[in-house]
Amino acid sequence: FEEEVRKQQEEREGLRRLPQKPKKMMNEEEFWAIIDLLNWKHQGDDEKVLAPAVKTLASKSKREICCFEERFAYLLYQLDTKAHASNTGEEYYDPKSDYVSADGFLYARCVVVANGRKFYEAVLKNPTRMPRDVEFESLLGLASKAYELKTGKEFEYSSGCSYESFSNPVGWREHN
Repeated sequence: FEEEVRKQQEEREGLRRLPQKPKKMMNEEEFWAIIDLLNWKHQGDDEKVLAPAVKTLASKSKREICCFEERFAYLLYQLDTKAHASNTGEEYYDPKSDYVSADGFLYARCVVVANGRKFYEAVLKNPTRMPRDVEFESLLGLASKAYELKTGKEFEYSSGCSYESFSNPVGWREHN
């Protein structure tokens, strides 16, 4: 029995190390148009910053809200690399110990997405452009707030790509 459990754990770990693939995503233009609605005049009040994007996304179908979340998760997944993590600043990365704050790095990747398509593409290509010591954790709740506004129910969706830090095995592979 113990051998069977060990084999199952090894199989799960092996699957975790495979690159993940997104499900059906919202098209890029529509996704970025929603992100561009973030109202930075209210910086410091995340609810107000998110409000116009939440309202617009809530006007879409439940399926479209899931497709938005899928695109968002995939964008965060693509930024989930050691090169990007090592450029997040001393609050989230310690070069001496090679320590990465998993939550801090996730929230820093949210900043990249929140700053729009051009910035995202620039940072994706050049990890040294990663913003340092900043976060926008609240962006993680955009789709769930829109879904709850639309349906009155909790958003339960599992994306094809995990946006959690260290989920992108290719991004964390040691390059020798």
